[in-house]
Amino acid sequence: MIYSFKGYTPVVHESSFVHPMAAVTGNVIIGKHCYIGPGAAIRGDWGQIILEDGVNVQENCTVHMFPGKSITLKESTHVGHGAIIHGANLGRNCLIGMNTVIMDDAEIGDECIVGAMAFVKAKTIIPMRSLVVGNPAKVIKEVSDEMIEWKTKGTQLYQQLPADCQESLKEVEPLREVPKHMEIQEDVYKTLRDFMKK
Repeated sequence: MIYSFKGYTPVVHESSFVHPMAAVTGNVIIGKHCYIGPGAAIRGDWGQIILEDGVNVQENCTVHMFPGKSITLKESTHVGHGAIIHGANLGRNCLIGMNTVIMDDAEIGDECIVGAMAFVKAKTIIPMRSLVVGNPAKVIKEVSDEMIEWKTKGTQLYQQLPADCQESLKEVEPLREVPKHMEIQEDVYKTLRDFMKK
């Protein structure tokens, strides 16, 4: 659902997809080919939130901030299931792992990978191309070219997903038994699998 708040109405590019069970509120700008999953809450009630082109915010994520702050998730940012971004800026082509929490005024550099369940304290500055894990989060090494290529391929799947959802996602009544010829989607999304074979 898209909600206006105090005269601010979200702006969502037509190529992006916001799931009907997500909530996007107020001063939010969503660029091209972005995916917002069900259960995600992007609250631009207290400040502006910008999602640049190709960003995905997956299921049950929260993006919010203290009053008077504005934040940007830069191009091709990938925010994994259940993550919380609270008043932090995320760099270009970074990966935020599932159930990670990133606190106010933290800055995540371009092409960083933040591991699942990490806790990034307020005002933490993470240099570009850092691999970050733990609670509290610490840089453990530099992200390799191979790692960022793997991340980029995964994000490309999510950049294709908005068009696929617009084309084929629809609310239906469930089937009551499994059809005889129901197939697994093995050949539909093979970008990441093919990459991993290299």
